[in-house]
Amino acid sequence: MSLHTPALAHADFADAHADRPRLRSVIRRVASSLLIACVLPAAVFYGALVVTDVWTAMVVALVWSYGAIAFRALTGRRTSGLLILTAAVLTGRTVVAAVANSTFLYFLQPIISDGVVATCFLLSLATARPIVARLAGDFYPMDHELSMRPRIQRLFFHLTAAWAALCLGKATMTLWLLYSQSLETYVLVQSISAISLNALAAAATIAAAVIVGRKEGLLGPVPVPHLVPVRS
Repeated sequence: MSLHTPALAHADFADAHADRPRLRSVIRRVASSLLIACVLPAAVFYGALVVTDVWTAMVVALVWSYGAIAFRALTGRRTSGLLILTAAVLTGRTVVAAVANSTFLYFLQPIISDGVVATCFLLSLATARPIVARLAGDFYPMDHELSMRPRIQRLFFHLTAAWAALCLGKATMTLWLLYSQSLETYVLVQSISAISLNALAAAATIAAAVIVGRKEGLLGPVPVPHLVPVRS
């Protein structure tokens, strides 16, 4: 009879769990993605608006988004789906505003976009892969087997529904701000409130994912293996 040595047994066990990220790593990915795709473009836009004018602010925000995508591509870093979505939305807003020569349309479009996004999220609930399931790979290594677990599927469904409700709420609030406040007040309040709501929603999303992840054994330190005698 021979025994695996503790060092070899632990090494084999650790290798089997080597691709399981820690909670801190997941939170860092979410925070980084929100900072680059949401917070910084809004800050850049508002700063340019105060210093120059609204048209310049549009271009500066757009350049920032594409610059961030180019930088990550050139440095071999993964570009999040959220950043690509932000760049696409800003491009559409800028093109429509320029063609119509209307800054009002530029600020109306986020309201429409939130409504469209909410509708897309709701419609995706009828498919095998809700939108949150399609974005989850940006924050956690996701394969087919993992995504098909019942708890994971329920999590994706509930989070997609929650984000749809959030987008509808933001659209309603933003529409009221647009018609009731001055442009600078609107941009400042809308940016802060949108970032705050997104941050709170992201925190709630992480909390729900952590609960499910721990139940599924996907988060936390690598457990200590039990050494079992192996007969030769």
